Amino acid sequence: MGQKEGYFAPVRTFLPHGWKLALLSRGYARIVHAHVCAHRGPTPRSLIFRTIRATVERMTRRRSKHFGRNYFNSSSVAERVLILLVIAIVIGVTIGVVLPRISPKFAEITGQYHATGTAAETLQKLPVDDDVSTNGYERELFGYRETDDDGNGCDVREDVLARDLTGVQYTKLGGCKVKSGVLADPYTGKTIHFQRGQTTSSAVQIDHVVALQNAWQSGARDWSQQKRFRFGNDLYNLLAVDGPANQEKGAASAAYWLPTNGEYRCDYVARQIGVKDKYGLSVTTQEKRAMLSVLHSCPGQAIPND
Repeated sequence: MGQKEGYFAPVRTFLPHGWKLALLSRGYARIVHAHVCAHRGPTPRSLIFRTIRATVERMTRRRSKHFGRNYFNSSSVAERVLILLVIAIVIGVTIGVVLPRISPKFAEITGQYHATGTAAETLQKLPVDDDVSTNGYERELFGYRETDDDGNGCDVREDVLARDLTGVQYTKLGGCKVKSGVLADPYTGKTIHFQRGQTTSSAVQIDHVVALQNAWQSGARDWSQQKRFRFGNDLYNLLAVDGPANQEKGAASAAYWLPTNGEYRCDYVARQIGVKDKYGLSVTTQEKRAMLSVLHSCPGQAIPND
């Protein structure tokens, strides 16, 4: 056994498993071995593969003569059909998945932007404005956490934590500051155990579903201070979410960022539409297309009520 293994070693060293079996089963290995061993010095891989190819071609020609042309041709036709089938599948996937993403016109023709439900209907009514600018934007202009609309003595962050977390514990009896709780994060699908603390509180952050900067360039720059403060602290536009996911999103619209949790994307986009409709904000063409593309996958998607 050891001698036989050594005899075929130059062939076995570089061949994929399927090629080894094919060559050895057909008795080609001895011929390949003879050609390879005739080369002095280290055996380059390219030489082995060239030798194998030439050997297989010679042996195939011999066998086709012995068994008749049908033996070779039938195998060749089957292989060609298989290759064409694989190519057709690749082209089909490319057309169906890639082209709609890079060609809005193609996506429109294939119905990628067709959606139903109150979310899609409301989106169609929003003004479209591609001439956007963030000039003059400052986060402080929205007064986030500077109001106490429900008069409970806590800012809106505490109100959102109390609403979105389960098993909530407060820092003191009868208080409104959240000490701990569990978040089923909508953006990532993860379960996060929140614990109030200097180094731990940031694990759960409060996200403006329609980012403040996006609102500014969509129309909020023309608002009064009172309306901007109302928007900045509106519970309808606020969610407790995974801190890193919120940082990753930044001020991006749906055209540039969506939750990694695919099951929440429809609700996320629907809420953005609801917020923009509530405050009379615009969308860009690219943003609208991205929203419709998401809503296309969830027929009948409704605008959230609260």
